Amino acid sequence: MFERFDPLESAWLVHHYITHMVDENRDGLPYWLLLPNKKPAEAAHCRVDDAELVGSWYVGLCCAMEILGTRDGEEEKAALRRHLMKSWGKHGLRYCEAYPWTPTVHASFHEMGYILPAMNRITEEFPDDEQAEKRTAELIRGMRALVIERKTRTFWSGDYPETEPLYEFPNDIVMADGSLDLTRHTGRGEQPIRNAVMLHALVRRWELTGDENALDLAQGIAGFVLGPSRYFSYDMQFFGHVHSAAWFAAGLVRLGRLTENEEYIKKGKGIYDFVRSLSSDFGWVPEYARWHPPQEEHCETCCIKDMIQLAHELILCGYTQYWDDLNRFARNQLMENQVRYTGYVQCDNTLPDADGITYRDIDKRMMGGFTGGSEPNSISLTRFRSIAGCCVGTAPEALKIIWDNAITEEDGIQTANIPFDLETEALDMRSRLPDEGRISLTAKRACKAGFRLYDWNADASYTVNGEPAQPKIRHGIASFSLNPDDVAEQRFPIETKARRQKVREETYTVFWRGPAVVDILPRGDHIRLYQRDKRIPKFYPTPEDVIYTGAANYGPTQQKK
Repeated sequence: MFERFDPLESAWLVHHYITHMVDENRDGLPYWLLLPNKKPAEAAHCRVDDAELVGSWYVGLCCAMEILGTRDGEEEKAALRRHLMKSWGKHGLRYCEAYPWTPTVHASFHEMGYILPAMNRITEEFPDDEQAEKRTAELIRGMRALVIERKTRTFWSGDYPETEPLYEFPNDIVMADGSLDLTRHTGRGEQPIRNAVMLHALVRRWELTGDENALDLAQGIAGFVLGPSRYFSYDMQFFGHVHSAAWFAAGLVRLGRLTENEEYIKKGKGIYDFVRSLSSDFGWVPEYARWHPPQEEHCETCCIKDMIQLAHELILCGYTQYWDDLNRFARNQLMENQVRYTGYVQCDNTLPDADGITYRDIDKRMMGGFTGGSEPNSISLTRFRSIAGCCVGTAPEALKIIWDNAITEEDGIQTANIPFDLETEALDMRSRLPDEGRISLTAKRACKAGFRLYDWNADASYTVNGEPAQPKIRHGIASFSLNPDDVAEQRFPIETKARRQKVREETYTVFWRGPAVVDILPRGDHIRLYQRDKRIPKFYPTPEDVIYTGAANYGPTQQKK
């Protein structure tokens, strides 16, 4: 009756996109820019393809392949790794290659936030890769050497030594010759937070290798952003780029947990709660906070990833209330932001690939991509970044978090946190949501197994092997002791409930079945979201519905993120 939550299918789709939206004539270089509404549709190269994307797509493809348990994609993964290992230069930074569409070769500190996670992945998978280890260590040492270290506070009343490390990058870009040309900048502004997105990867690097330089740089960046930058208010509200702020917060919470710094965790939670106050219950997260008029705001899939990652970090710190957000965000807006239908795309396969532009089979190749800007009820194809290369790299990270944490061990109990069809070594979980309020756990070995309780399944009844059973309920988990092949089942009433919600200063009627949204009013254009009732014909735009309004502009305004 209704569409079901299937992260495995989503992983296959994004795997398809990453392995097909690449340039075979340039060793699998990704295409960031996609224009599905142009007639004919096209994908085009821009500078970010050989900068941020070689890192984020490497991580994204790794995540998708791990979920799928496949080696399909190894060729494309190896190509991304080859690109990733090129173009290292002054100060240990990774620079972009010089291509016809790359006006100025430079490195961006913000982009190192995408490069470093990819290098961490290589470290995990190929621990004997000495070249990768050398590059990663030099990158961290190089960035540490470039920071301005604030050591003394000189005020009218005297000089006071700083007791905590405070590290500020002197610019947001470094030129190819290694110079910090202060007459140049990206124009994005918000340098303290944009430059700080590497925090999570720095903490991960320290975890993996014990690299003290990574820990030192992480603590210095955190200290500056939380202190002298004045980016956040006393209650952790801010004005600006949600993707950067929430990603920074995920690193801050992880750093706090691993160094036992409760203040970091508290401040990271404050950032989460502020962004959550601007978001919908089903996971629509604004790209910016208080920058545009609310009605002009859109949801970048990268922001959903950040909130899922941040919620998970907070859960690891004991804030179990965020399981509900993790569940709702993943099965709703994250899924809706993915391309699953391309019948509206006009292709012309007679046009040859040239000048960094490809026209071939765009309708087929774009399946599985993610939008860079959805409204709560639609994806507008005429908006720049209707499909965004950056989101294609980060969305699989969110999928992997969901996949790895759908079932976790809590106090010796194999706990079903996020219900969908999934097998682990201990359990076979099956879910009938949103058609029925019914979740079953089949034991593959003797174990304790349980169901996490939410407001939508709290009023549940239970059976074990078809017989009524009473669970042990502790810390919000209803559990049973099971023998191999025992089946514990949870059943709870479920019906379609309409709830009004105000998002970006607009009121929507949202139809819920348990944790899943199945419809939303008013419906939007061009691609309507949440048409999940299989009994009702879906609306998809035709090529005539989507009018291309002008030539693509690949300049700085278009590339702004």
